[in-house]
Amino acid sequence: MKSVSCIFCKIINRELDAQIVYEDELTLAFRDIAPAAPHHLLVIPKAHISTINEADNTHQALLGHMLLVAKRLAQDENIAEKGYRLVMNCNSQGGQTVFHIHLHVIGGRNMHWPPG
Repeated sequence: MKSVSCIFCKIINRELDAQIVYEDELTLAFRDIAPAAPHHLLVIPKAHISTINEADNTHQALLGHMLLVAKRLAQDENIAEKGYRLVMNCNSQGGQTVFHIHLHVIGGRNMHWPPG
C-alpha cells in the first residue's frame, strides 16, 4: 500500500516530478536531486516499505530485483566497468531521510571508505 504523504509514493503516482530513468512493474528509478557524485540514481520499489527492517520473506524477490535494476542502470550510465557504489540506509542513525526504502546507485568518481 502506498503512503499518501511519502515523497517517493508521490513520485510513483506522478504527483511530484522526478527525472525518471527506468520503470517496470515493481520499481522506479530516478536521478537524486542532491547528487553525491556525477551519477547518482535512486531505485525504489513501487510497494511502500518504510525501512529495510519492515522487509520480510515476501519481499525477497523484490529486493533482489532492485539490485538487478541497479546493475542495469550502472551499465546504462557507463559506470559499471570503472565501479560504483550501492547504498541502502536504514533509519535515522543509518542516514535514512526518506522513509520508503531506496537503493542509491552512485558512481562517476573515486569512492572512499569509510564514506564519512
